[in-house]
Amino acid sequence: MNRASIDVENVTVKYHGKVALHQASVKLAPGSISGLVGMNGSGKSTLFKAIMGFIKPQSGRVLINGLPVRQAQKRHQIAYVPQAEEVDWQFPVNVADVVMMGRHGYLNWLRIPTDQDRAVVAASLERVQMGEFRERQIGELSGGQKKRTFLARALAQNSGILLLDEPFAGVDVRTEKAMIDLLLELRQQGYTILISTHDLSSIATFCDQVVLVNKTILAYGDTADVFTEENLTRTFGGVLPHQIKK
Repeated sequence: MNRASIDVENVTVKYHGKVALHQASVKLAPGSISGLVGMNGSGKSTLFKAIMGFIKPQSGRVLINGLPVRQAQKRHQIAYVPQAEEVDWQFPVNVADVVMMGRHGYLNWLRIPTDQDRAVVAASLERVQMGEFRERQIGELSGGQKKRTFLARALAQNSGILLLDEPFAGVDVRTEKAMIDLLLELRQQGYTILISTHDLSSIATFCDQVVLVNKTILAYGDTADVFTEENLTRTFGGVLPHQIKK
């Protein structure tokens, strides 16, 4: 697998004339896990959407492996694990159907899965320990099982970059640990992983880099250098988050 990188260059995004993100710039190292940290309304979700190509910046650009986002998507170079709130859990599909969606870009013109597609789906489900739930309707899953299903979908895309939006929200400690262990394995394989999270307590345990957002990129770099009380206080509007208070 080709090693991947994310380059955000002076990106500004506005909604209805109001600036949501101003001249944000960050470059994420290949084969790394980065934590994206910011309070609600900080522009964190906007940055995520710009990287994924869901919104178009008013200025600046995003490059994936040196390519514009649309081109990178066509080459299956980026995958996304959404927040639970973005999913219609009553939609009549089972777990295997959801993961097969990750193969959409690989299907032939008839949109009929091949044996290889089915094998990739099965392997992705086993990797997140969801193989035995493949026929279960997604609305019947627990919070942790839902997260693992969409992580399997992302793995089925066989992309070099993974973006995960609040992957640990609503999961138990055991599931969080299992997901972190898998993300560490993927990093060793050369994946570039960006995680948006409110769970500051675990950032330092597995993230190589941290990106701090408050309407722009306040700081980014190695976790040991950036994840400091001073920087976090700036990020959260002058109030130190309770997760890291001494």
